[in-house]
Amino acid sequence: MEACRSPQQSNVTSYRATTVAIISLEAFAGMWINAFLVCVLCIAWVKKKTLNSNEKILLLLGCSRFCSLCFSWIYSFLSKIYPYFLYVHHILQLVQGAYSFFNCSSLWVSACLCVFYCIKIANFRNRFFIYLKVKIDRIVPWLLLASEIFSLVIGILVYNIIDKAVCKNFNFTRQGRFWKAAIRIEEHLYPIHFLTGFAFSTSFMAVISSAVFLLFSLWRHKCKMQTNSTNILSVDAHIKAMKSILSFFIMYSINFMSLILTLIYSTKYQEHVMFLLYLIQHAFPGVHSLILIFSNPKLEKTLLRILSCVKCKVCLRQKL
Repeated sequence: MEACRSPQQSNVTSYRATTVAIISLEAFAGMWINAFLVCVLCIAWVKKKTLNSNEKILLLLGCSRFCSLCFSWIYSFLSKIYPYFLYVHHILQLVQGAYSFFNCSSLWVSACLCVFYCIKIANFRNRFFIYLKVKIDRIVPWLLLASEIFSLVIGILVYNIIDKAVCKNFNFTRQGRFWKAAIRIEEHLYPIHFLTGFAFSTSFMAVISSAVFLLFSLWRHKCKMQTNSTNILSVDAHIKAMKSILSFFIMYSINFMSLILTLIYSTKYQEHVMFLLYLIQHAFPGVHSLILIFSNPKLEKTLLRILSCVKCKVCLRQKL
């Protein structure tokens, strides 16, 4: 059987193995970064017995991204290496339903983080904005609860839609015609694409609005400090804050475009395009979480301490 395998089949197999290897590297790196974020915050929670609003958002964001990367990697691994296994009853439903829940949760919680920073940092004299600034710490738990409930609804709907599609095509899989079953299942995924597209768009609009308001407020405050000859360090701090917000806005925009393009190209079976989009989607959770870690002094010190300890142990082993 190995001798009968054509060069084209071997090229496809090697391409899929390379794809899985690269995606696995990105996914495991992102999972490690978010696991570190969750562990540090959980230890602080145990010690202080409380968390502030920023830490609550970061904790839920780290958990959502870790689980999202985990289920995304499982789906990528099975779809590339063992594609037939996805059409075993309940496997595809569970994987896609869980991934949709955690992915939507990650997007909505990151949007909540951007809204939180906007309300906390920006300075506007609007009464409603001042009211939000005073009440934001009480609003954050309800925002997080609403985002999780909405994400859960999306996950359940995705599970039910895929379950109905798989049940309708069960005769195809019993007869061994997996390719036709895959095509017919994809035809039933348009409601899922609408739901997930709506979730992506609403979270993206929240991020855009928060980032624009925050950038405008920081820019106006920076100009006032320059005209009043305020301390240069304060001006530099505002410039750094604007750069970090702008970088997050650009990253989130690229991730949003990749998510929308994934919905468009998911039914067209263009592997090269999907591979590029998966690379962007698997890189975003780890890179953005790493930026959040380095923007937090406590998290940054803990990470550098761990890396220095690992480096010392590696050096000692090499000497021995």
